[in-house]
Amino acid sequence: MEFPGSHILSVTQFNREDVEKVFSVADSMRPYAKRERLTKVLDGAILGNMFFEPSTRTRVSFGCAFNLLGGHVRETTDVKTSSITKGESLYDTARVISGYSDVIVMRHPQAGSVEEFARASRVPVINGGDGPNEHPSQALLDLYTIKKELAGQERGIEGMKIAMVGDLKHGRTVHSLSQLLLQYDNVELTLISPQELRMPAEIVTTLAERGHRVVETEDMESGLAGNDIVYLTRIQEERFTNRMEADIYRGRFRLNQAVYTRYCQPKTVIMHPLPRDSRAEANELDNDLNQNPGLAIFRQTDNGVLIRMALFALILDVVHTIDHTSSDVGWYTDRRFKFV
Repeated sequence: MEFPGSHILSVTQFNREDVEKVFSVADSMRPYAKRERLTKVLDGAILGNMFFEPSTRTRVSFGCAFNLLGGHVRETTDVKTSSITKGESLYDTARVISGYSDVIVMRHPQAGSVEEFARASRVPVINGGDGPNEHPSQALLDLYTIKKELAGQERGIEGMKIAMVGDLKHGRTVHSLSQLLLQYDNVELTLISPQELRMPAEIVTTLAERGHRVVETEDMESGLAGNDIVYLTRIQEERFTNRMEADIYRGRFRLNQAVYTRYCQPKTVIMHPLPRDSRAEANELDNDLNQNPGLAIFRQTDNGVLIRMALFALILDVVHTIDHTSSDVGWYTDRRFKFV
């Protein structure tokens, strides 16, 4: 894909080369993310962070990434504080906010809403999660984390075995990650969930058609065995009609140190998109794993900043400028990307 000026709405936009390009740029961002080097390459640029659904990590991560590149962040964090509550359409909101911004990140509870918003936007839009549909930057940071974690074991993405556990029906992170794995070969996926919360059939079919081995099971113990990666998800309570419906499944699949020791390989990597539900009735990922060296959940969040810095740098076309920038070099109006 041509990154400069592009919307990032779905992982289906990316081919293998695109993914590797994002990862390469993310690697180059590490000294800036660690505050070892300073860049002001986006000085004067404005990010419109439009989050119409609760978020902590994704919202702050995008904002942090933009700040680390020297840009400025303006946020909406609750649909109740926006003019949408007054009946304003997504079209009108997009036309207005894109006039204030150089790039927009949007999260919305309805599937397809970010794409609708992007069609009206005059600047690039990144999908920060649209309901149960997709979360492309999360999938990229997850795959980047998998690559880094397996590299430490002298392994690669191709040929790996991964178990995805929990609410696979509503979990947009596992939807996007599964689709991104279509760019790779010989991956074995074990999908562990209640029958009612299985991965959407079209995703399972596509994975199988691509040549990946896919096993669906409700048996967590047997499903955990032999995997390189275990990726857990919480019950997506906000996607259910009510809490009582979600409670039927809450706490069904739990991973703690005892279960890990008994069923997982010694070097199995544990991942979770967060937040993990630490309430006693849920606790899908126990705190007793906090000292387990395979727990990669906080390395995931660190990697999220790198990936999002890379996306901003690629979309706003400043990748080749960063290494040469100084504090008096900033964002110029002739580099704004405007859509119709």
